Amino acid sequence: MNELTTRALLPAGLRDALPAEAEQEAEIVWRIAQVFASYGYRRVKPPMVEFEDSLLAGSQAALARQTFRLMDPDSQRMLALRADMTPQVARIAATRLKGEARPLRLCYAGQVMRVKGDALRPERQFGQVGAELIGAPEAQADSEIVTMAADALGQVGAANISIDLAIPYLVSAVLAAHPDPGPVAKEAIRVALEKRDGETLARVGREAGAMLAKLVAASGPVEKALPALKALDLPADAEREIARLEQAVGLIRAARPDLALTVDAVERRGFEYQQGLSFTVFARGVRGELGRGGRYLAGEDLMEGAGETATGVTLFTDTVLRALPFPPPRKCVFVPADAPAGTESELRRHGEIALRGFAAGADPKSLGCTHVWRAGTVVKIEG
Repeated sequence: MNELTTRALLPAGLRDALPAEAEQEAEIVWRIAQVFASYGYRRVKPPMVEFEDSLLAGSQAALARQTFRLMDPDSQRMLALRADMTPQVARIAATRLKGEARPLRLCYAGQVMRVKGDALRPERQFGQVGAELIGAPEAQADSEIVTMAADALGQVGAANISIDLAIPYLVSAVLAAHPDPGPVAKEAIRVALEKRDGETLARVGREAGAMLAKLVAASGPVEKALPALKALDLPADAEREIARLEQAVGLIRAARPDLALTVDAVERRGFEYQQGLSFTVFARGVRGELGRGGRYLAGEDLMEGAGETATGVTLFTDTVLRALPFPPPRKCVFVPADAPAGTESELRRHGEIALRGFAAGADPKSLGCTHVWRAGTVVKIEG
């Protein structure tokens, strides 16, 4: 391996985005943000790093293991490189925008960095485009966020979208409502839940395991899952969450009857700080999730009391790109070196991308051009 090859190596989970991909990503970020703006969401731009004790305060401590840290030579305090942008938007809402009317609608776009990737997303750096609806406890807020996410993905061309709804609290509510099964059974329950293994759950953990097995069986298409969940003898607070899920599903169905909706009643992974109705966005045939979102408490560590209820969605640009066809070459007009001065400027004034050749005989196609200027006419390059 020579020196040039060595210098081109990047750490695991990091990569360069080359022109076609980088341009397509910038385009979808802009188009998604435009959809969010059409719903009344205003753009904010938090910094890449913050003080560690601020960024990882409260429920955001769940992200600590995925967060890079460094020492600030100025303040001599530890800084944290953001692993997710939602906590930053919650901080802005609780401090800089504390006095603004609720519900508060904010959106954002930027890059995040994580300590480790996983099987579905090995990338450690990726883009997020998201929106947060803060101070709205109504089920209409859940419906708006889900509907808006589906609209945004449709606007950029993602097809065969499905929304997997979840209530991460259900598993905890069931475990808390039954006698402690003990550490060995708890570990068996954890493994069985990850595998959605209802048979094993029914054999371990006594009453808790049996009820969790029923939750696994109740998962599936929303038309099947909701009646099955409502028929279970769950704790009162869990039943309230299911009633809220049913209300939100009705609103989503009214707005987007075409959406494929499923329910996973035992899903908790990836919902580190969600505390109510949550969801994951998938596209058929695409590895990984296109986005995820749900209910959480915003600013509980910054505001007197328990913070304010919020719901939001984050779309992951790397996965969204995998759900889209590779873009066709952009139209680019080659202007020969001997063309009159100002030719390319005139083309640009009419919205064209124009590239002037610096030497006679330059090959337009090798420079990425699709058209060529000839004697006042733009001609497509054939072949």
